[in-house]
Amino acid sequence: MKVLTNGHFISCDEENTCFSVMAIDGDKIAYTGDNIPENLADCPKIDMHGCTIVPAFSDTHMHFESYALFRTTVDVRNAKNFEEMGDMLRAWTDTHPKARFLPAYGCSAHTVVEKRLPEMKDLDAMTDLPLLIVKYDGHAAVANSALIDLFPLEVLADPGFDSATGWLYQNAFYKGVNFITQKVSPITLLHGMQDAAESLASKGIGYIHTVEGVGYKNDIDIDTINIVRRALPQKFTVFFQTMDVDKVVKRKMAHIGGCFSLALDGCFGSEDAALSEGYTNCPDNKGFLAYSQEEVNDFCIKANRSGLQITMHAIGDAAVTQALNAYETALKDYPRKDARHILIHGDLMNAEAIRKAAELGITIAVQPAFLDWPQEPEAYLESILGERAKQILPLRDMIHAGLLVTSGSDAPCTIPDPIEGIHICCNHPNPEQALTPMEALKTYTIWPARSAFDDNYYGSLEKGKKANFLVLDKDILSIPKEEIKTTKIKGVFLNGRRFRPSEKFSIPNLAHEIWKHRKED
Repeated sequence: MKVLTNGHFISCDEENTCFSVMAIDGDKIAYTGDNIPENLADCPKIDMHGCTIVPAFSDTHMHFESYALFRTTVDVRNAKNFEEMGDMLRAWTDTHPKARFLPAYGCSAHTVVEKRLPEMKDLDAMTDLPLLIVKYDGHAAVANSALIDLFPLEVLADPGFDSATGWLYQNAFYKGVNFITQKVSPITLLHGMQDAAESLASKGIGYIHTVEGVGYKNDIDIDTINIVRRALPQKFTVFFQTMDVDKVVKRKMAHIGGCFSLALDGCFGSEDAALSEGYTNCPDNKGFLAYSQEEVNDFCIKANRSGLQITMHAIGDAAVTQALNAYETALKDYPRKDARHILIHGDLMNAEAIRKAAELGITIAVQPAFLDWPQEPEAYLESILGERAKQILPLRDMIHAGLLVTSGSDAPCTIPDPIEGIHICCNHPNPEQALTPMEALKTYTIWPARSAFDDNYYGSLEKGKKANFLVLDKDILSIPKEEIKTTKIKGVFLNGRRFRPSEKFSIPNLAHEIWKHRKED
């Protein structure tokens, strides 16, 4: 037992309690208050010197294995032009002479001087190695000739593949990514997963909702994350990206959905998010819906009857409507008092959609970074959406209506950084939709835990919960909201212990941790 004293603890509980003393027994919180009880008087004391302590942060929508994979390759987001992009790729291949293919991430037309996306001919000039660069939004990719020569017919024949430019959209993109990911070495992926988890922990993230399942043979990626997560520092909740409910039930998993198979529409970056009215720059284009309403209804009915928690990707207002109609149909078919189904993104939600989501008890998993995204700037969104660009992520309206709102990164689309996310929530481009610092903090702490039935163990500093907390150099509730992003993390504590990254990757150490936590749910 140890007692932390002289701290400014922000609990994030229902009453927004703050206190100055917290006792830890093993990996759990044993006491909170402003005085040291007699029974703890002889315990070791740790003076927190007035620092602010908050619950560890959460990320309620990421593609963890994809994030881990792309951390092992080349991130071209910061390339200023195609020449610099090529230099990045060649630098990587020079240090990986045995590489048989090269996956990269992050190209955007808005961050390079060419002001366009690279095409097959541009990639051919960069490398002879089979190359795939995934677009910054994670919904499209471009391949060079060497990789296209390897693609199976199911990719080449898909309508989403453009043979002239090498770009893969919609289903062609998913098929292409599936083909590439099967070529990744298991050791490379394991190393990347440990490195990614430790990077996330350094940002204060101790609780993660990850959507997995991108077409590996026999869904080996699902089985991998379900095993390896036990050796990683965070608590992981895994959503299986499939419409095959039986697969999820067979594995005794409780969560289904995400993107890929559960992406109801596209995204703004590819101008294929499903809209009720056409894009401003092309009124005849309303995006696309991947499924009919009947298909989504049938999936939700079966998953809901099976007692699963469902989450689905919906960005445009037409896709949001489709998702909410399906949830409503499923819950009328088989009422569940507390299903806590989730809608991912919800970028364009009008008043009726917000009202309906609140009535159905739907959680909205948002990504604040989308509001301040160099790869998809405000001027671009205004050019394709017009006035609707000001209506993206109406956070204040959502919370005012009683919706449970949680925050995440959609990594690898954006780089996970909860402090930056809290800053954006409080400094929303539309001031009418800004959150208070406490509300923003809760979207990264207690509300994520509540959204996945984990609020008895995670998300707030309360007796009996996991001792997962962060020491900050500023009180983010009292500093000017414009300064929130300057806050630094001085210490990360997970399961009652200070987090320290591993010195090096080790399969035996990873296996030992998996075995030690083998009984974990």
